[in-house]
Amino acid sequence: MVSSNYRGFVYLLHPTPELWTLVLPHRTQILYIADISFITAQLGLKPGVKMIESGTGSGSFSHSIARTIAPTGTLYSFEYHEERAKMAEREFKEHGYGDIIKMHHRDVCKEGFQLHDLVDAVFLDLPAPWDAIASAKQAFKQDRTGKICCFSPCIEQVARSVTALEQHGFVEITMYECLIKEHIVTPLQKFDFSAALQDARERKEKGLPPSDSFGVKRRLARDERTVTPQEIEEAANLMLVSKTIGETRGHTSYLTFATFLPFTTAS
Repeated sequence: MVSSNYRGFVYLLHPTPELWTLVLPHRTQILYIADISFITAQLGLKPGVKMIESGTGSGSFSHSIARTIAPTGTLYSFEYHEERAKMAEREFKEHGYGDIIKMHHRDVCKEGFQLHDLVDAVFLDLPAPWDAIASAKQAFKQDRTGKICCFSPCIEQVARSVTALEQHGFVEITMYECLIKEHIVTPLQKFDFSAALQDARERKEKGLPPSDSFGVKRRLARDERTVTPQEIEEAANLMLVSKTIGETRGHTSYLTFATFLPFTTAS
């Protein structure tokens, strides 16, 4: 559309969870796309899934979950901070997710989720996720396997969460750390080593001193004006390579996944 001052154009972007993650008001630290996509895949989220999320925080992950499990899935989102819970619920309704996300104001570490035999997956972003694991176990559908993920910034929290998961019978416990590494594609000169070796042999046979490895400097020193593009191409071919920056950015948290097994009795 034309800008208000008629000097240019404004490009309207269709709203997506990815865009919302970049511009949302930060009430808490949030999850970004690198973690969100990985968690979504590991928890097996798809349309129709019923899932628990605690805590809601700024709602970054909530929007991505809602889009993934729509139109028939349900996200039960829990936030202990009353004002944050109200603000998140208002945003969910404004963005069209009011029917998919069921917002709850509750301290699940003390009061539990109060859900039973209902959900397929659980995501815990809490200071003490181990206090909510027992209640999460009750919330899983008891006749099928389910997936749980704990998002923790400290390895000590991971250790306590793993202990609690083991005590409550969860299996396939695995921890991941997502790190972002930027790759830059740059051109690199790939030298013709065979030509260099042939040049070295010929100079040795003639009793001449060794030249530079590829003969390019020798030709340039002799007469810059006689070096043609064809000569340079013959000496070196252009090749694209991927280079990483010197420092890899660290991340804020560890992701601990585990599998809930349904209770079975011997026949």
